[in-house]
Amino acid sequence: MDALTLLKKHWNHDSFRTPQDAIIQSVLDGKDTFALLPTGGGKSVCFQIPALMKPGICLVISPLIALMKDQIANLQKRDLKALALTGGISADETIDLLDNCQFGNYKFLYLSPERLQSDWVLERIKSLPINLIAIDEAHCVSQWGHDFRPAYLKISKLKEFFLKVPFLALTASATERVQEDICTQLGLQQPQVFKKSFARENIAYMVFEAEDKLFRIQQILTKNPEPSIIYVRNRKACHEVSAQLNTLGFKSTFYHGGLTSKEKEKNMQVWLDEEAQVIVATNAFGMGIDKPNVRTVIHIQLPENLENYYQEAGRAGRNGEKAFAVLLLSPSDIQTTKSQFLDVLPDKAFLKEVYLKLNNYFQIGYGEGINESYSFNLNQFCHQYKFPTLKTFNALQFIDNQGIISLSKEFSEKITVRFLLDSREMLRYLSLNPADEPVLTAILRNYSGVYDVDTSINTSLIAKKAKASEDEIVAVLKRMQQKEACQLKTQSNDSTLTFNEVREDELTINRVAKFLQQQNELKANQFASVVNYVSDTSECKSRLLLTYFGETNASDCGNCSVCIQKKKTPKSPIETAESILTLLQNSALTSREIENSLELTSEETIFALRILLENNKIRIDNFNQYSIV
Repeated sequence: MDALTLLKKHWNHDSFRTPQDAIIQSVLDGKDTFALLPTGGGKSVCFQIPALMKPGICLVISPLIALMKDQIANLQKRDLKALALTGGISADETIDLLDNCQFGNYKFLYLSPERLQSDWVLERIKSLPINLIAIDEAHCVSQWGHDFRPAYLKISKLKEFFLKVPFLALTASATERVQEDICTQLGLQQPQVFKKSFARENIAYMVFEAEDKLFRIQQILTKNPEPSIIYVRNRKACHEVSAQLNTLGFKSTFYHGGLTSKEKEKNMQVWLDEEAQVIVATNAFGMGIDKPNVRTVIHIQLPENLENYYQEAGRAGRNGEKAFAVLLLSPSDIQTTKSQFLDVLPDKAFLKEVYLKLNNYFQIGYGEGINESYSFNLNQFCHQYKFPTLKTFNALQFIDNQGIISLSKEFSEKITVRFLLDSREMLRYLSLNPADEPVLTAILRNYSGVYDVDTSINTSLIAKKAKASEDEIVAVLKRMQQKEACQLKTQSNDSTLTFNEVREDELTINRVAKFLQQQNELKANQFASVVNYVSDTSECKSRLLLTYFGETNASDCGNCSVCIQKKKTPKSPIETAESILTLLQNSALTSREIENSLELTSEETIFALRILLENNKIRIDNFNQYSIV
């Protein structure tokens, strides 16, 4: 079956986007390939189609568990067999999954780069019939990339074992320096390079100064009632902004990493089905989201870097229709954001202290701890050791990126159970409750100690084995608890923390300290680029973005906030004052209503009102409304 037929059959598209077909052909020709496709460019199809056209299995290396899950779910919907090997999976489960790859006719194996650090996992992968190695989010391999992960450097070792297997490196955001570094670090042999321009001609990039951001959002959403995304920095802001919008009459929902999987799915579906116009989200939202008719993406706080901003803004207008990427800026934002991003970066001494206390917190001895997993509450940890929360989170995120630990950002519920019946009584219980048998049998087969000690249950694993939902697992255990047949504890926690290495204290931290300093400098430079983007009032916003990504020959877009301002014929204060007087003949209005009606800036409005007040042409009442004298 040829590539286009497969595309029609599984993805229901009649044609490829440029340069998807050329990338696919390069891979089919057995060539190492580098593809830079900005967000929405359809990267996954570039490895999924050629993998389906060849015998064997495609190895996909990705750093993001949520993205792996999303892609696997999408493949399974299309009746394509795929599975993932992520951190936190036991050795037995890993062996089962790899057996499935070898003998179960699977076409895609997703794994995190840290998994390649296990020699026995690498040995098993070497025995698989690999037909293509795809490296997603390939900027993580570069020390100059915005998400450098040293584990990605191990990928080049696969070249030694799969000499004739093509490598395909994919990224959505990489500067020229990062692009070159990716090809070098992965050991790509004479790679075919494909780059799609970062230009999104249908997106108008807007930066507006706004003291009252909620009012400006209200204006934007009223004018553009199509689906919208509002990005905020933290979970609290998600709830607050969404609630405020609902109060103003806009149907809104929210999405962040602290929601359960069900809540995330439910809220996202409400927005996808357009039962809500707006989804207010942290940067946890967006991976794998391809809603074509998003009209507006609004950032109400400064992003950390232009790479992230470009990706998030690029979720607007994927249907090719006119769309808006709006960034709202208040006077204090730059200093506030600097203190939130740069002043909380950990140095080597703080990193070492956090790592030592983390091991002490879980009572891990020197030389121990590898592959141990624990439920982890960041706030409790910080409270116990009097650590600043954000700086501590950054330290943990850094050692997570270095592969020392794995910290799941997803909310989870830990379930601990202990059966109070002996084995003979359990048989009687099963005969009286036959509907519960598949769940309880799966637990007994996988957790032999469940009669003796409180045992943590992986509900996802049991659900798979029992062919039931996770809700059904919990319901069965709750029924047992009511009948005093088991002890059941459920504990909500922010994340799961897994130690990927033995504890070696200073040796561990000294090994990664040079990367810490390098990344701190990189983040400072990236933030300076963000400040330049929002502060420059003379350069086209689209050109500023394109120049940052190495496209230096771009022309002005004509539709960003700067270009529109250049096109405007500036009104003199006298003309503005006359327009205001004409408007006020109909009714008394507030300054905001005047500004909105005449499409003025707040500065223009205030200056003209001041002239009119000083000349006794208008007056202001107790309700802050202006009227003609």
